[in-house]
Amino acid sequence: MSPQTRTAANQLGRDVSAFLPDRASLRGLPDLDEDQRRIWDLAAPHLRVRGNDRHSLYAFGIAAALLEFHPEADADVVLPAILLHDVGWSRVPEDEVLEAIAPGGGRPDLVLLHEREGARIAGEILTEVGHPGESIRRILEIIDGHDSRRESLSIEDSIVKDADKTWRVTPSGLDTIMGWFGLERPAALALAASRVLGHLFTDEARALAMGLTALESLAGSEPVRALD
Repeated sequence: MSPQTRTAANQLGRDVSAFLPDRASLRGLPDLDEDQRRIWDLAAPHLRVRGNDRHSLYAFGIAAALLEFHPEADADVVLPAILLHDVGWSRVPEDEVLEAIAPGGGRPDLVLLHEREGARIAGEILTEVGHPGESIRRILEIIDGHDSRRESLSIEDSIVKDADKTWRVTPSGLDTIMGWFGLERPAALALAASRVLGHLFTDEARALAMGLTALESLAGSEPVRALD
């Protein structure tokens, strides 16, 4: 589900649009540029499995935010990698995808398969769009191990891993997890938090994930629910 973009309400009662800042002048409002759109257009057909398309776009936003705090990181590695990191799930039978990550179970063989196939597909896409060869090598190294590899290879790998995981505690991530496993929102939050908090590499992602988790926890509390 996409967030609300329009409202019929205007409690102030007058138009304030002339006084709003120009989006282009602000930091922290990422979008895909022309090269990234070309990558995305080729990746999207491989991501229409269990919500991976929406996940990858939202994780792109998180990665772009983390890059603001890490100028030493190569955005030409991080951003294509996050768009492409899960394309390999398209090579796993759809009825087995969730078994790979289900609580109380797990299929490490399928996780490894999606990483390996993801690196192969990503290489084909990046070659087709003419991405620089050295960047392709580094991107594929990140993708082939982004879930199974516990350590980080570089700051770029850390940002990709952190963006991927932090999505789970966003509203979009929790909506998706609820549907995956038939969970109530508090249970989905507990599951996501257990797999995110304590498993991140950058201080910025740790703060972001803790803040998102705290907001979701309060949103489900009795005082907040009583306001509805």
